[in-house]
Amino acid sequence: MAWLRKLFKFGLFLALAGALVAAISAVGAYLYIKPNLPDIEELRRIQLQVPLRIFSSEGLLIAEFGEKRRSPVTFGELPARMVQAFTAAEDSAFFSHPGVDIRGLARAGITLLLTGKRKQGGSTITMQVARNFYLTRKKTYLRKLYEIFLALDIEQKLSKQEILELYVNKIYLGHRAYGVGAAARVYYGKTLAELDLPEIAMIAGLPKAPSAYNPVSNPPRALARRNYVLGRMLDLEYITPGEHAAATAAPVTAKRYAPDIEVEAPYVAEMVRSEIVSRYGDDAYTSGLEVRTTVSANAQDAANRALRTALRDYTERHGYRGPLDQVEVPADAAEWDSLLDAYPTAGELLPALVLATEGKTATAYLGGNGTVSLDWEGLAWARPYISSDRRGATPKQAADVLARGDVVYLRRAQAAKGEPFWHLSQMPRVSGALVSLRAQDGATLALVGGYDFFSSKFNRATQALRQPGSGFKPIIYSAALENGFTVASLINDAPVVFDDPSLEGAWRPENYSGKFFGPTRLRYALTKSRNLVSIRLLRNIGIETVLEYAGRFGFDPDSLPHNLSLALGSANVTPQQMARAYAALANGGFLVEPYLIERIDQNGENVFQAQPLSACPDCPYDRENDSLPLPGAEGQAARIISPHNRYLVYSMLQDVVQRGTAVRAKVLRRDDIAGKTGTTNDQRDAWFNGFNQSVVTNVWVGFDDNSKLGRGEVGGKAALPAWIDYMRVVLKDTPDVSPEMPEGMVTARINPDTGQAASAGDQNAILEVFQEGTEPLPPSTPNGVAIPSLAPGSATQPLDLF
Repeated sequence: MAWLRKLFKFGLFLALAGALVAAISAVGAYLYIKPNLPDIEELRRIQLQVPLRIFSSEGLLIAEFGEKRRSPVTFGELPARMVQAFTAAEDSAFFSHPGVDIRGLARAGITLLLTGKRKQGGSTITMQVARNFYLTRKKTYLRKLYEIFLALDIEQKLSKQEILELYVNKIYLGHRAYGVGAAARVYYGKTLAELDLPEIAMIAGLPKAPSAYNPVSNPPRALARRNYVLGRMLDLEYITPGEHAAATAAPVTAKRYAPDIEVEAPYVAEMVRSEIVSRYGDDAYTSGLEVRTTVSANAQDAANRALRTALRDYTERHGYRGPLDQVEVPADAAEWDSLLDAYPTAGELLPALVLATEGKTATAYLGGNGTVSLDWEGLAWARPYISSDRRGATPKQAADVLARGDVVYLRRAQAAKGEPFWHLSQMPRVSGALVSLRAQDGATLALVGGYDFFSSKFNRATQALRQPGSGFKPIIYSAALENGFTVASLINDAPVVFDDPSLEGAWRPENYSGKFFGPTRLRYALTKSRNLVSIRLLRNIGIETVLEYAGRFGFDPDSLPHNLSLALGSANVTPQQMARAYAALANGGFLVEPYLIERIDQNGENVFQAQPLSACPDCPYDRENDSLPLPGAEGQAARIISPHNRYLVYSMLQDVVQRGTAVRAKVLRRDDIAGKTGTTNDQRDAWFNGFNQSVVTNVWVGFDDNSKLGRGEVGGKAALPAWIDYMRVVLKDTPDVSPEMPEGMVTARINPDTGQAASAGDQNAILEVFQEGTEPLPPSTPNGVAIPSLAPGSATQPLDLF
């Protein structure tokens, strides 16, 4: 038996020698690799690639930009079942091993020795973290050594919870989803806490092969992988046999979900994206920036609905342009969906395939809504479109409007009394914009740049240069009040011809009605939007004076017309510029800057906070000594008009609503609202610029190619309804408070026809408001001779000046 002892000793020697060599090799490898190992502490400060997210003021998601969808979560936010599922699938000894699985590595090593082939295996979750954060996926022996030593180092520096948190946030899980938070959203439209056991197991099975086991791309293989994970959980006694049976029987329910957009504001989103990229470059898409905007979710939703309704109502007033397309209806109904896929939705408009007509009813296939009936209530409007001023004959039956094979748009409409119904519709060719600002500081509450962003990304709210028409008149009237006129000054509304070289010949302006009304008080002229009064007023004040004055309201004087057409709003301005100008009338006379970004956060830390200049209506103003514009103190906007001027213009614009061109707005039953309609030549632009002391909102309607809107499509008809619908929502809980009369103003009785002080027995006398010292003086009769008042700026200025 001596030879056995010798063999044993020799074997022992070889084992010890092998162990010593292995130890020396390991130490040598470590010493060789150690200088190149990264600092593990960097993992604590790792910046995951998280997309740019844009939120409303309430924190609701507006948009997400970035190639990778990732929603980082903490270990504490991981459901216990998810931790169990991942460890069961990837590393059952995760919470007990030192970072490497010796037995797993041994199995991989034996396979290599026996077959000469490298085989996947032996990688713990910690080793995967090392590979995912620091190494390439190329399979080499040296990379495996780096992976092992990094894993051991990571385990010394980080807790198991920190390691698992890094793992579940970094891993790629298919369809642009990085991390379990994103995967829950992408495949199930849920948060982690809302996932059930089969869904958790499905996600836990993805890291091994995100494409091969993908529940959207390859449901059969994904099902097998999910059930394998569930089997491992059963083996490890994480779930009961009953839970296992129920979960394995569950069908695959995953589908691809888009980001859960909570506020529809694509024009806002694009404005913010452009601004953020200009600040941060392409890093904006991966650095986890979260932008909180000033947009109110409630206001934005109201703005979307209001503008779309106004544009839709306009297009239906002018007739039906016919179907999107005429096709052969496939005999196989299974093909109808793919046919409709070629026609995109637009706003609330859904593509539908007409199947039949009978009497005053039509039947159409509406994709996910199945086959629907179109009753006469949704068809009767569809007289054929001929031009913006003409329509064809009124239809008498459904066949006069539709035919089998027509591809059309339908929308869900609500009857005044009764159930919702399907309504034939069409994509508006007319465009529009709505801008709403908080008057106090210019914060954008809502912004819509067109009917449908995905049909046209041109943002008409900020990019469309259009003529404001009579909407510009309040600027001229405000300038007049600062230059010696009063609201009772008389201007002659009479025909006039101007030979102005800058207007290329003789110009014969008219009122919209084509009529002339003679001497007219300023207040009444603005209420009724009298063009000739505005022109004479501008000529008297002086074009250069008004250009400089308009500059106070944020307009560029050099870009405005330097001729009398300015009185009729011939400038080219954007809806946002008009909203900014009117904000000064709303907030007490201060020029504020519209802004959209309230704050920017990154990794939970604030990196930007807006500090807008605000109006200060209660700040003192010395009429005698303070010159305008008056710079504000720190944090305050500049005052551009006096409190007295602002009060008077506001009150005149209240009259526009109460008894003028915007009388439809009285439906809101508020005394504090004010505004001005605007319509350009041939009804090419329709506006309403309106406000109260809290909110200023501007609506524009027109064609992008400057076509005519059609007869009667003035601001009060085409644009004002959208303003009403929007403000009805936004002002719902806002107190109805009109401006208080500032000090230094007086009320006087005047004769409405002459603008002069009324006599004691004047039965037609009305009350009017004046800055103190400009009111018409009552007539005196020393020695029985009547002497008219000629107080500076009084209403008794001679008419022939104008």
